[in-house]
Parts: sequence; C-alpha cells; structure tokens
Amino acid sequence: MKIKNTEGLTVQDILGEIQYGGKFVYFEFTVSILVMTFKKPTDIYFIRSGESHWGKSLPFTLLSLFLGWWGFPWGIIYTPMALITNLSGGKDVTQQVLQSISSSPVDSIN
Repeated sequence: MKIKNTEGLTVQDILGEIQYGGKFVYFEFTVSILVMTFKKPTDIYFIRSGESHWGKSLPFTLLSLFLGWWGFPWGIIYTPMALITNLSGGKDVTQQVLQSISSSPVDSIN
C-alpha cells in the first residue's frame, strides 16, 4: 500500500508531526453490483497535526453512499461500516507504519 500526503517530508518531520497529533490512517469504501459487494481499504494517508481528515475521506464516503447500498445482503451491512470508519477519521494504523519505518533504512517515506 502506498502512503499518501508525505511528499517532501523526512522521517524526522513525520515523527515531529506525530508528536503533535499527526497520524496514519486508511479509509474504506463499498461498491455493490446487485449480488456482489466489494468493501476495500484505501491507500494509507498521513494526516498532519491540525489537519482535518474530511478532505481525504469525503470521496470514499460519497462513493459508498451512492454505490454501496445496492448489493444484497452485504451492501446493506458493509456500507454503514465503511461510513462509520470514514466519518470517525479513518482506521488509525500509525503504530504499524512506525514499526515499518523503524525497520527501513531509508530517510523518507515517499
């Protein structure tokens, strides 16, 4: 999975942002086609301290709202789950990403 919104940041920059509330999250979306429903995670996004998640989660929330409900029965089940994840700020995976960074010999995440 690719990490988005880290362009131009070093590992030290990211660690500094995390100390002030930055985090790594992914969002979810659901798309249904009658009897088939797909619930998928997005790429990982870095949400900087003081930055809102709304701009990044909105496209996936709208996609789920319009295309997620139509599959029976899973669309009706998965769509609210994806909406709750997105509206609550995404699924926080900061600790997993930090573990991955600490084992990596590179100076940036891009």
